[in-house]
Amino acid sequence: MTQPPSTTAPSLAHLAAISHGFFGSQGGVSTGLYTSLNAGAGSDDAPEAVAENRARIAAAVGAEDSRHLVSCHQHHSAKVAQVCGPHAQVDLSADAMVTTKRGLALAILTADCVPILFADETAGVIGATHSGWKGAIADICANTLEAMEALGADRSRICAAVGPCIGQASYEVGPEFRETFLSNSAASERFFVKGRADRFQFDIQGFVYAGLVRAGVSRIDVIAQDTCALEGTYFSNRRRNHQGLPDYGRNASVIMLKRQ
Repeated sequence: MTQPPSTTAPSLAHLAAISHGFFGSQGGVSTGLYTSLNAGAGSDDAPEAVAENRARIAAAVGAEDSRHLVSCHQHHSAKVAQVCGPHAQVDLSADAMVTTKRGLALAILTADCVPILFADETAGVIGATHSGWKGAIADICANTLEAMEALGADRSRICAAVGPCIGQASYEVGPEFRETFLSNSAASERFFVKGRADRFQFDIQGFVYAGLVRAGVSRIDVIAQDTCALEGTYFSNRRRNHQGLPDYGRNASVIMLKRQ
């Protein structure tokens, strides 16, 4: 089976018990709007193509099969689910997952939002988080860390990798969006720079990174790749909107405790 390319984070790559990857749009079988590694069953792509793409992603991280590549039904919440075994995608309604089960690959799907992968190799606990702006302001990363600690992790040992997402240069927002963040914390102002007219450019990746630092995570990698700007490398919902397209594919960010 052809294995698709992925980007890895140094802090996770050196952990012998951990397999992970940030997968973009290359190396799959989908066509048209979804060319080619669309991992999103919630898209209007051909189900058999998505299934093959997910099987390739599962194989790339060393999962037994695509049943062991677990995704959740993401809805921009701050909810974290503990995963204990293979599930169908619709079984989990959450925006983050944690597990201690070996061979279970946690797969977060994004198309501009921020994927974050977590690991405490010593405790054998991993996590994966989808953070759009609603999840970011609700501190879903802090909830993920707490869920990992409930399984025996120690945040002083946790490595985190903030994956490819929309970059500040591509993320134009209105004044009401900025006010939502400033009303939550005046310190958020540093993540906005003035744009055209009354618009601002928002650094969601920097916002998420700062939240991890504030939560006490000391080993953090940031993969500074703009999903909106890198057409042909990543799927992007905002780029889809700019181009007036009816749908879009999903990137997969995956982490797994290796099978013994």
